[in-house]
Amino acid sequence: MNTPNQTLQSRDSEDPEVVIVDVRDPDDTLPRPPGDVLPGVRTVDLNLRILDENDRRAERNRRRLAQLGIRALNFVSSPGAGKTTLLQKTLALLPPDLRAAVLVGDLETANDARRLRRPGVPVAQITTGGACHLDASMVSRAMDAVPLAGVRLLFIENVGNLVCPASFDLGENRRVTLVSCTEGEDKPLKYPPMFSSAHAVLLTKIDVAEAMEFDRGLALENIRRAAPQAEVFEVSAKTGEGMDAWLAYLQGAS
Repeated sequence: MNTPNQTLQSRDSEDPEVVIVDVRDPDDTLPRPPGDVLPGVRTVDLNLRILDENDRRAERNRRRLAQLGIRALNFVSSPGAGKTTLLQKTLALLPPDLRAAVLVGDLETANDARRLRRPGVPVAQITTGGACHLDASMVSRAMDAVPLAGVRLLFIENVGNLVCPASFDLGENRRVTLVSCTEGEDKPLKYPPMFSSAHAVLLTKIDVAEAMEFDRGLALENIRRAAPQAEVFEVSAKTGEGMDAWLAYLQGAS
């Protein structure tokens, strides 16, 4: 396996205040087409638990964060569920003594990091290239790129995907799964690992539920079936509904 590009870009031409952590492998190639194996391509089956190394790195991240007095929350959802908008609203409402930092994962661009940038909140954009999830190594390198002194909460906005991120421990203390009222009520039942591993589940965009003919009661029932262990919040980052309970949860998590 090739070692990913370890260059940390502290500046870019468009916005020097956004830290870019580029974890793309310079030797990455486009995936081969599905179906019949192409000539000259062979598959090697490695009977290894590929997550072992990630789990070791995650434990190192967790110890490091504990030493710094930081609690980390890993936000996971499908694309468009409202992670960035929720974090924007959350950062605006957090009490001043509850300092936060943010790590954002996307395949390309630093758009979400720019949206979350504000005075006193260190933000790093993790550019993954073809990777559909963050892993513990990526998070470790991003933590190296931002000042964490005095920070109490580290928000990790994972790549939008309800499958792969469920398998990767990043060293977080809490996993927060979002599902929006623009998605189907049965989403929690279709993607159980992402919900069964969550400490908290947020039903987002509740301000549009009626217009979307979204059955909030059924969605909540399905969330509780898939994630009986999780605390559940109904929120609208647009109107502010439900944000007080969510902020109280964050203060308890710190």
